[in-house]
Amino acid sequence: MRWVSTSARTCRSSSPREPFSHLVYTHGHVDHIGGSFAFAEDADTRGHAPANVVGHENVNVRIDRYTATNDWNIRINQRQFGGIRSEMGLNIGENLQKFLPSRTLRANQTFRDVLPMTIGDTKVEMHHARGETDDHLWAWLPDKKWLFAGDFVIWNYPNAGNPQKVQRYALEWAQALRRMINQGPELLVPAHGLPIEGKARIAAVLDTIASSLETVVAQVLEMMNAGETLDAIIHTVKVPQEVLAKPFMRPLYDEPEFVVRNIWRLYGGWWDGAPSRLKPSPDAILASELASLVGGPDVLMRRALDLMNAGDLRLACHLADFAGWSAPDDPAIHADRATIYEARRKAELSLMSKGIFKAAARESEEIVRRLN
Repeated sequence: MRWVSTSARTCRSSSPREPFSHLVYTHGHVDHIGGSFAFAEDADTRGHAPANVVGHENVNVRIDRYTATNDWNIRINQRQFGGIRSEMGLNIGENLQKFLPSRTLRANQTFRDVLPMTIGDTKVEMHHARGETDDHLWAWLPDKKWLFAGDFVIWNYPNAGNPQKVQRYALEWAQALRRMINQGPELLVPAHGLPIEGKARIAAVLDTIASSLETVVAQVLEMMNAGETLDAIIHTVKVPQEVLAKPFMRPLYDEPEFVVRNIWRLYGGWWDGAPSRLKPSPDAILASELASLVGGPDVLMRRALDLMNAGDLRLACHLADFAGWSAPDDPAIHADRATIYEARRKAELSLMSKGIFKAAARESEEIVRRLN
């Protein structure tokens, strides 16, 4: 909580006596709204009226959903960030008892499509667009030609595929970026990363992001319309390396393969097209049957280790899981499974992949610790 209060004091330092009149939520993710209580505390301390909290009408719906899924969200975020929050104490306020701090302010000034405002002598337009979330907005200051992009620009490949989170909207994300270009911004301020200055430079960045999302959506839909399975699509649709090499398109947080899956989910539902996975056998039963057929879980694990050493980590992880599921209480099996997933983590680029694979390694490490 200390760094949240420090952030409020930093904002206060530029205007030490004036009250904060407005807080604008670009969207309802915790890192964007979870520190709002510090501004309320500042107002209380100084005897100021509380700030108006501006957000899209879905922001408060999201806050309610976070309350209903509190424990789930704590768990998936620990996994996504590889345990970094618990190890470094970077959680906001309540020591992981609450995913969203209970004192987080709800939006009291909401809108649906566009909200024009005049704050002091500054005109501001709030524009809603679905992208990373369904409650996202971007802000435009027409007189200054400043664009506040929220998480539509994050100095990484767009977070349009997060494997543990709710639906993202890749095509609408691209459409929002096109609308931003049409405004002719001369300064772009993202919610994460450095600002970008210059009309041509900003347009080039926004166009690159939009074009990549549009291309991925088009390729996925083309293959879906041709009757291809999700398995075929995720191993076919790729973003060119020269695009991913750009400093604002690096797949270091999310990655295109996950975006492909999210597009499939949006347009095609949750079933991946494999009939056996429509109503599957439990993983442990399937794994035990396979282990029995090949001569035991140790045979599966030996092959998994061979595949790891040969560089085929995707297949190695499948076999390591089958071995682990068929031998849930075998410390030797789980020690090897942890080794394979640690190697997988090191080979990945995106934080999301690294976090999930590290969590798998820790899962097996805990089994080894418990049984030894």
